Amino acid sequence: MTKPQSISVTKPVNENLPKEKFDELEKFIDGLETTKGALIEILHKAQDIFGYLPRDVQLYVSRKLGIAGAEVFGVVSFYSYFTTKPRGKHTISVCMGTACFVKGADKIIERLKEKLEIESNEITEDGLFTLKDVRCIGACGLAPVVTVGDDVYGRVKEEELDDIISTYRNREVK
Repeated sequence: MTKPQSISVTKPVNENLPKEKFDELEKFIDGLETTKGALIEILHKAQDIFGYLPRDVQLYVSRKLGIAGAEVFGVVSFYSYFTTKPRGKHTISVCMGTACFVKGADKIIERLKEKLEIESNEITEDGLFTLKDVRCIGACGLAPVVTVGDDVYGRVKEEELDDIISTYRNREVK
């Protein structure tokens, strides 16, 4: 088993990416018994710390692990869980799989775009929401399906969207 390298890697200087967050990521990586086969685990932790995986973070991980930046980017761009752009506090995903589409998911996402005043894969001005269209959530019997984070809403109707959005806006007020 390979122990993580205890090499010092220069942390990028970027006011949006504080040194303390790189220190936290470095501590996590250095605390692993091995980094062999741990790239996805490390990227999950990095995204948890930074909220997304910008180029500077990806390059830091590649240097820390002694692997090509292209390899890190390949993993980040392959898995839909990872994002290279900041996300809103709540990610609203609309399933666009066949069952959901047939049941009106296209109307649901268009209505959400209007209500949130954003396009798919954008963040609202207040930083509260990101809207995503996803291929399949795997809950075809509940079509059309919308998720907000881990919360699943099935058989969603356009007139329910205001209540769904309000639920998360109201959480921020309290």
